[in-house]
Amino acid sequence: MPLQMKLTAITLDCADPLALAAFYQQATGLERHPKSDADFAGLSREDGLFIGFQRVDDYRAPRWPDQNSSQQFHLDFAVEDLDEAEARLLELGASKPDHQPGEDRWRVLTDPAGHPFCLVRG
Repeated sequence: MPLQMKLTAITLDCADPLALAAFYQQATGLERHPKSDADFAGLSREDGLFIGFQRVDDYRAPRWPDQNSSQQFHLDFAVEDLDEAEARLLELGASKPDHQPGEDRWRVLTDPAGHPFCLVRG
């Protein structure tokens, strides 16, 4: 039985979250999240989808179609129980990095190919 995970957010690395959020806001008409700031900005849609933009020191843009360059984004999934979802995903082949900046509110895992994704309470 598959784990019940709902895709809630896509987050992109960048040098200037407010500027990138403004670009996507103009392009999509999505609403700017009221807590957006210079480190993390976001746009949301009525159905709950969230696009986040996080500041990264010394940001280097991806080079398309260079397959040796990171595409620099991650997915966020809402789950009912962080511990249960984490355990199941680890069984499926995910890994848990040592660095966990918000372990009580979210968990960072990596898929079998090394792409990071987050589990959030929801």
